[in-house]
Amino acid sequence: MRHKHGAVEVIVGSMFSGKTDELIRRLRRATIAKQEVQVFKPAIDKRFAEAKVTSHAGNDFDAQPISSSAQILELLDAETTVVAIDEAQFFDMEIVTIIQQLADDGMRVIVAGLDTDFRGEPFGPIPTLMAQAERVDKLHAICMVCAEEACRTQRLLNGKPAHYDDPIVVIGASELYEARCRKHHEVPRD
Repeated sequence: MRHKHGAVEVIVGSMFSGKTDELIRRLRRATIAKQEVQVFKPAIDKRFAEAKVTSHAGNDFDAQPISSSAQILELLDAETTVVAIDEAQFFDMEIVTIIQQLADDGMRVIVAGLDTDFRGEPFGPIPTLMAQAERVDKLHAICMVCAEEACRTQRLLNGKPAHYDDPIVVIGASELYEARCRKHHEVPRD
């Protein structure tokens, strides 16, 4: 079943905010509607299963791991009407052009990713995708310090906040990261 118009949906938030769960929920609804779905994820994300997008809550959906955004077009099936991309912040900026092309071709494109890095700064292609999307949903987690709404991802090294100059991309889960509110998010710059 083809869509009448293509569109881009972006799901963002801090780690542990439910982005992948929301992505999976939308994908399950699309498959119930008998739409042809294809899911892509960065090959560097091997935290759970290699050929699945998996939420921290344990939900999963089959996905194709790719190492560059150009592979989306190479691997795209002719029947596909819904394209989903998880952890899109890890892809190169070419993903913006590819996503726009897919939407222009009439596909529904659902993108999930971190809108900010551990420093609280815009992360990769996500801010541009948010600006160009028809729909943006920003999800929140719970601050691990005060239990208020969290919008930031705190990286921890040996239990202490990571420094500003530490590498941006470090793949991990609750052993390295926790959700924090603005007040309790720390990024030392010594």
